[in-house]
Amino acid sequence: MSQYYQYDVLIIGSGAAGLTTALTLPSHLRIAVLSKGDLSSGSTYWAQGGVAGVLDDSDTVESHVQDTLTAGAGLCDEAAVRFTVENSRSAIDWLIEQGVPFTRNDSGEADGTNFDYHLTREGGHSHRRIIHAADATGAAIFTTLLARARQRSNIHLIEQQVAVDLISASKLGRQENACLGAYVLNRATDKVDTYAARFVVLATGGAAKVYLYTSNPDSACGDGIAMAWRAGCSVGNLEFNQFHPTCLYHPQAKNFLITEALRGEGAHLKLPNGERFMARFDQREELAPRDIVARAIDHEMKRLGIDCVYLDISHKSAEFIQEHFPTVYERCLTFGIDITKEPIPVVPAAHYTCGGVVVDQQGRTELANLYAIGETSFTGLHGANRMASNSLLECFVYGRAAANDIAQQDALVSPPEHLPHWDDSLVTDSDEDVIIAHNWEELRRFMWDYVGIVRTNKRLLRALHRVRLLHYEIDEFYSNYHVSRDLIELRNLVEVADLIIRSAMKRKESRGLHYTLDYPQLSEHALDTILSPLTPASADD
Repeated sequence: MSQYYQYDVLIIGSGAAGLTTALTLPSHLRIAVLSKGDLSSGSTYWAQGGVAGVLDDSDTVESHVQDTLTAGAGLCDEAAVRFTVENSRSAIDWLIEQGVPFTRNDSGEADGTNFDYHLTREGGHSHRRIIHAADATGAAIFTTLLARARQRSNIHLIEQQVAVDLISASKLGRQENACLGAYVLNRATDKVDTYAARFVVLATGGAAKVYLYTSNPDSACGDGIAMAWRAGCSVGNLEFNQFHPTCLYHPQAKNFLITEALRGEGAHLKLPNGERFMARFDQREELAPRDIVARAIDHEMKRLGIDCVYLDISHKSAEFIQEHFPTVYERCLTFGIDITKEPIPVVPAAHYTCGGVVVDQQGRTELANLYAIGETSFTGLHGANRMASNSLLECFVYGRAAANDIAQQDALVSPPEHLPHWDDSLVTDSDEDVIIAHNWEELRRFMWDYVGIVRTNKRLLRALHRVRLLHYEIDEFYSNYHVSRDLIELRNLVEVADLIIRSAMKRKESRGLHYTLDYPQLSEHALDTILSPLTPASADD
């Protein structure tokens, strides 16, 4: 039997963005935080690097802003960048107040800062401004915020809940343009429950799982982006998919990221013969922005026909490596790689979705009472290329901004009238789930081959034809059979893949993370790519 729930705030996603929003909201509000799997199954837990912010007296807001604008290749919204950077110190102070155990500056090592905590430097940054907890920052932040949330009686943390679709007033034939809740598959009961809420927050992460090779966990299926699109929200800049340059290349390793902080602390990228190559591509060498490093590695792999390149920090002392990168050291050791003595085999992999659901500075979407936070959203902060460690910062700054806005709107928004239960009376159980597996594999393969690090018009057109066929097949399957997690995720991935391809086809230039051989030059005018579900696809699509 399906259930009906009523909350003040429904937060879909239990990572940094979702937990920050929940903890900042007033304690009198009833809050549900839904996790698609276990609470720790999102990307936050696995983040290694840290949080960027203006923390040391030698650094400035202007410097951080300019570094971000430079990395964003002329496409950042400067107002969004300044808003985020200006609020970086207060957001990090809030994390410290919550008890996050950031690495302190008490090791006797001189790092050139006068801040109480150790700051590292990553690609694109002109200063040391990355606060971290060794090389497991995400786990430290997530564990701390989760413990805080569990202490709050008004926050209900609910695992194994897969959001199917948002419930909007327009879908129910009502006049107002507002979000009223969501339909959610309870994996324990295999029933779709109804969650009614005065406010809904999408904090579902990105869509890197649309690619065959990714550093992200299995949950990164673009769920929030797809649901918001189907509910009538615009999306922006989805052609900009960041490929992290250095993921561990090993047949038994899955999705293990080699943190950029290694390069920040002096690691070298090398070819199999030991030759360094980054100087041929950028004067910043290993500290160039991620898009440049990823393309350089991709170029060398294709030029030489090699399976990987190598990241070498073995010229540093073993003590330094084990102290600063214990997670990477231990994980590599399990695969027989001693990074204190030998280089790490690495390849690029899909890592971060720079575009997403269009929001304002409070995280508000075009649909009243619906917010999108973190990687799900398009704030304008990242432009054409996200600078390292700005992503976690965005979660905290915008999560707190959204929570404050909800608090201000609290007295103005009434609970929605009773919502209809999910109707599955006309569907049956599927006996052909192999279709889901085959379509999943086909989608991720052609997205990697045709919509990856280097693109062409012909590749994008091939991808568009294939995604439209998959769209038709999956919609038909969805209409006739009971939903499952795999079907819901595949439906969302196909939706987002279609949006990524259409966005890439509209950009007739190479900028940041979008590089096409047909338009290798930078356009004179930097314009965002905005798609609206209310506007029919153009002839270009």
